[in-house]
Amino acid sequence: MGSVMTSAAPAADTRQLACEVTYAGQTQRIAVTPTADPYRQEAVNIRNRFRFKAVHVQGAEVTPRIGIYVYLEVDPHPLLIQHVTLQPPYPQAAAGARADLVGEQRLYAGRLERELIYRCFLEPKTP
Repeated sequence: MGSVMTSAAPAADTRQLACEVTYAGQTQRIAVTPTADPYRQEAVNIRNRFRFKAVHVQGAEVTPRIGIYVYLEVDPHPLLIQHVTLQPPYPQAAAGARADLVGEQRLYAGRLERELIYRCFLEPKTP
């Protein structure tokens, strides 16, 4: 008799994606809600110098992934200066701790080499 092998789809990661973005000495926390439609996710304006977009793609009909996009704000349209794609399995952390995804990233762009610093984590969801 033959056997039938089935594979269950991996369970969606229930942790929250959050990024801390620093420019000109000011840090802002960007919390990202999982989505099945990454194109609807808007980039966050960082003091009219950069745009930052993080996307946590999950859903039955999509390939799970995390995408991080950083743009320099220039005319006539923003210029992509970094794109990172992460696919499961994502890094794990101790219970209750957050998992660092890419370490501290330091980007320099523009005529004056302006610095944007960011770090993204998967962390336990808070109610």
